[in-house]
Amino acid sequence: MRATARIRATRAGNTTVLPTLAGDGPFDLRRARPHGDQARVCILGVMSAPLGGDRLRIEATAEPGAHLHITTAAATIALRGPTTAHATYDVHLTVAEHASLHWLPQPLISAARSNLRQSCTIDLAPTARLLLREQIVLGRAGEPPGRLATRLTVHRDGRPLLDQHTMYGPEAPGWDGPAIAAGHRAIGQTLIIDPALDRHPPQARLLGDDPATGQAVLTPLAGPAVLVTALAPDTLQLDRLLEAAYAIR
Repeated sequence: MRATARIRATRAGNTTVLPTLAGDGPFDLRRARPHGDQARVCILGVMSAPLGGDRLRIEATAEPGAHLHITTAAATIALRGPTTAHATYDVHLTVAEHASLHWLPQPLISAARSNLRQSCTIDLAPTARLLLREQIVLGRAGEPPGRLATRLTVHRDGRPLLDQHTMYGPEAPGWDGPAIAAGHRAIGQTLIIDPALDRHPPQARLLGDDPATGQAVLTPLAGPAVLVTALAPDTLQLDRLLEAAYAIR
């Protein structure tokens, strides 16, 4: 299956409108209640996806001065499907001058024997703001994860700000060791990019006293940005760590 969802937000007076809101395949796009001048979109999955061999893509653009918030209605589950070929799930986000975009999907679950390559590519104008939150669950209850490769690439003003590539599951050396998952099954991160951070840069900080129950680290990036990365045994503890780090950024 090949499917693409397209979202375009533009400024209209004192609010943000959605002149483009189109999805096919598993993507059903719904307008949610706006919050102030921020338009909100919820992506519903109307069929099982991604399955092996699927090619899925989401494109979202916040035009100058627009404010856009995107979430999903439920977790995305990567499944094997009728073929062992890998699936792709590509997200492309573009944020123009004085615009903001919140990308806050529900977790991605890598089920046993699945094979998914997920990417998120972001292009930001110098005055754009971004809030991105990603969560991964490695396997459903009582099962190992499938093959999962993720890549997050961020450019600001045409220059690279972050390029992160991680692999999990079978054939990914050391994925369960201390350098990556450290035995945990819930992994998440929050990326905040805001020109205001140039004036008030955060300090690096470790959250969580016990590695067995999860920890998070807040890391300033070389730019007006901060990255929070967390590991935890489950999504409940992962949420707590990410929320705590976001509150003190």
